[in-house]
Amino acid sequence: MTDADELYVVDSDVPVLDGAVLLYHLDGYVDAGNAGELLAEHLTETFDAPVVARFDVDRLIDYRSRRPAMTWDGDGWADYQVPELTVRLLHDADETPMLLLTGPEPDREWELFAEAVRRLVERWKVRLSVQFQGIPMAVPHTRPLGVTAHATRTELVRQFSPTFNRAQVPGSAEALVEFRLGQAGHDAAGFAAHVPHYLSQSRYPAAALTLVDAVQKVSGLQLPDDALREAARRAEVEVNRQVEESDEAANVVHSLEEQYDAFTSSEDNLLVGDTEMPTGDDLATEFERFLAQQPGTEQD
Repeated sequence: MTDADELYVVDSDVPVLDGAVLLYHLDGYVDAGNAGELLAEHLTETFDAPVVARFDVDRLIDYRSRRPAMTWDGDGWADYQVPELTVRLLHDADETPMLLLTGPEPDREWELFAEAVRRLVERWKVRLSVQFQGIPMAVPHTRPLGVTAHATRTELVRQFSPTFNRAQVPGSAEALVEFRLGQAGHDAAGFAAHVPHYLSQSRYPAAALTLVDAVQKVSGLQLPDDALREAARRAEVEVNRQVEESDEAANVVHSLEEQYDAFTSSEDNLLVGDTEMPTGDDLATEFERFLAQQPGTEQD
């Protein structure tokens, strides 16, 4: 195996980060409602976020499957959007250091990438790594959004209710990073906000807000969310308008509300009557379908 240290370059001026939290979201896997992307954008727009490490995308990215955009201007090429897989340094409202890893999910060398992330975690003495995304679920937008939590130690996410007992889904580089960090004895967690399936292809700020709350609970970070709350309010107004104008959409939402209310009102949240929540196989199928709908994504 090639040395994982050859996969990235670190800024020599990075200060002491003992106790920092690493947040990470990679483009290319399931992210219903663009929940993870919205949160990553919110963090970089809210805080000063200089790049402190860059990964070698030439080694990790398949350009033919995800062609970078180039701009043609008159009689020649004027611009090329270079793919970037970077780690940025931020500080929350309490000046706690946090790192944000974002960019395209690697197409190759997942194991080497996971090893590289582990080395950075150890180099910077990261105390916790947290991944975030959105997943499509059969839930209505008129009810509080749920979240699926997972971690390398149960104690990290004990305050979150389990959603599934067991499921086999398509893998991701993000999931592998969490898995390998856990094997190496590092704390890592992840959250997937439940996005109404009929909004999974739209930008849905309410799901990003759900992720903010989950990240804060597990990490102790203080993350301002005013901009996301305003965006979520505007999005809710628009969604409600569209639902009111369509009898078909209104019927779908009403049906989901009845299912949701039956589930949440049952004793200990157990299933009652004919109410059925998705099984692990249903979730895997939904993941596959969602991935197949993404532009530029090839399925075997």
